[in-house]
Amino acid sequence: MMAELIDRKRLKAEMRELLSTAQVSPRGMAALYLGLAMVLGVLDYLSGGGNAVLDRNLVGIFVYVLTTLLTAVLGAGFSLYCMAVRRGERAEYLTLFDGFSFVGKLIALTIVETVFIMLWSMLFVIPGIVAAYRYRFALYNLYENPGIGVMEALDMSKRQTWGYKSQLFALDWSYFGWLMLASLPMLVMLFLLYRLIFQIVTGPVPDLPAAELVAQAIILPMWAWSLISSAFSLVVGLFFVPNRECVELGYFEIAKRTSGVGLRDGGPPRLEDDPNSGWTGGWGQM
Repeated sequence: MMAELIDRKRLKAEMRELLSTAQVSPRGMAALYLGLAMVLGVLDYLSGGGNAVLDRNLVGIFVYVLTTLLTAVLGAGFSLYCMAVRRGERAEYLTLFDGFSFVGKLIALTIVETVFIMLWSMLFVIPGIVAAYRYRFALYNLYENPGIGVMEALDMSKRQTWGYKSQLFALDWSYFGWLMLASLPMLVMLFLLYRLIFQIVTGPVPDLPAAELVAQAIILPMWAWSLISSAFSLVVGLFFVPNRECVELGYFEIAKRTSGVGLRDGGPPRLEDDPNSGWTGGWGQM
């Protein structure tokens, strides 16, 4: 079947109406998800002192890996909640932790997907972006069918996203304003830092230590900016994250229907029967 043109505005309106009838509050679930993710981010920041991963000690690296994995599990649980809302089912707050039931495959799929995207990115930036959209639905396939393999989830996504990559790109851009608003405190901090750099480059260099210069420029300590930015992003996220996730799941459902891949009746098709399901399809399948 051919890909269809999705009416994004209508789908967003339908998801807003659907979320208003959810048995468990979408904003409550989003607050729990984003709040826990914020706590994990703060723990990661405190363990590493704001340093890059490679500059940390073993404890800092361990905390970074642990918090990253836990955040991925929480993201899986939030997607499972949104899937239940779309089916008209009740999903309790504990659904947020359902990702632990298939955490091994979740970690493996995340790692393999990241490696594949990085390999495509080595050719040039655009192939990496295309690959990211090519595997966009891989995690959703795993959420729906935890029994499938990692490569099968990726191959299913490759076939499902055929003809939908540009529409997914447009979907992401439609939420760009929300993302900019959520990042406002961090953008203010970056503006203050760039203003300091501009003053140093164009004027006399102040006779002050670099740390003191930065402290004067950004007004608040870095940890305070990070905390304010996280809290502000959480509040803004309550107004668009549930709708954003449900709308993307709508794209996923439409892609399954038009591609015939991953339909729940009878289970997902076995991709080894398709000669074009591997990597041999090259650029034409991207």
